[in-house]
Amino acid sequence: MFAGDARNLEERLADAALGKAFLLHGSNCAETFKEFNAINIRGTFRILLQMSVVLMFGGQMPVIKVGRTAGQFAKPWSEPFEEKNGLKLPSYRGDNINGDAFDEKSRIPDPQRMIRAYCQAAATLNLLRAGVCVFAADRHQEPAHRVGEALGFMAAAGLTMDHPLMATTEFWTSH
Repeated sequence: MFAGDARNLEERLADAALGKAFLLHGSNCAETFKEFNAINIRGTFRILLQMSVVLMFGGQMPVIKVGRTAGQFAKPWSEPFEEKNGLKLPSYRGDNINGDAFDEKSRIPDPQRMIRAYCQAAATLNLLRAGVCVFAADRHQEPAHRVGEALGFMAAAGLTMDHPLMATTEFWTSH
């Protein structure tokens, strides 16, 4: 996120705090190395965009879209250890710390995992940046077309589906 992006998000969140916008914040509790692929990233992004269309139509207000992605690899636990069949091991802390398999080797913290998490987070952000325009233009249109009343109003206001504003969307990531 760049400084301008942070200011824009801060302004949008202020609107939500004043009841002028709705905050949609969603995705997984924690990302995993195993589930990292373009199909999963695009799917999550598409679902959040579709949910935002429904919320905008139903709530008649802007929706601030924030995905819990691109760096959410940690998984806090309330207990430092897990025990199974008499074997006590450190808790799984997320793929950027240790592995989820219940064996001694997997539960040893490995700093190389942080590098892998960073690389996957960067790749996710790049895919999302590229997809904000593409997904909004291609896949965001289908749910919007189903909302006939809204499209009628938009056409009357001069805002058609090929308008530049309809080809992009603001999307932020957080943890």
